[in-house]
Amino acid sequence: MTTPTNTPIIRRDTSAWRLQVWLSFGIAVSLCAIGLAWLPGDDLDRAFMVMGYVFCLSTAFALAKFVRDNERRTIDTPMWKLVVWSGFVFAMALTAWGLWRMTIQPVWKAYLMVCWLFLISSVFTLAKTLRDAYEADLLEARLAGRRELGDSPAA
Repeated sequence: MTTPTNTPIIRRDTSAWRLQVWLSFGIAVSLCAIGLAWLPGDDLDRAFMVMGYVFCLSTAFALAKFVRDNERRTIDTPMWKLVVWSGFVFAMALTAWGLWRMTIQPVWKAYLMVCWLFLISSVFTLAKTLRDAYEADLLEARLAGRRELGDSPAA
């Protein structure tokens, strides 16, 4: 979108939205941590779920970056696409398997599953919000550079 003077409008998220995204991510991480800390059962199960959540968290960020980087044109290799997508699917599947096989009450499984899915969805929202801010900063810097170049005596 441009203004009548053909100056692009830089769209930014509101501070309320950014606060909501960060709070949502923080709440999701906290709920996961609380659920895992109080999880009844074996320490090995708890350790497995911690690793699964961290694995899912990191692969979700990688997937969000990959999808956004390749939105307009493909810049990554097919092998990297396979690595990113298979890593995310593998992380989700292993974590789901670990949760399913745990010998805990169904209410605990439901709590951990909801927290886990909340964490994954908040990761994608946070990644998008951070990337949007970064792209807005880049556009603003480019526009400022053009204005400075246009104002110079040599131009």
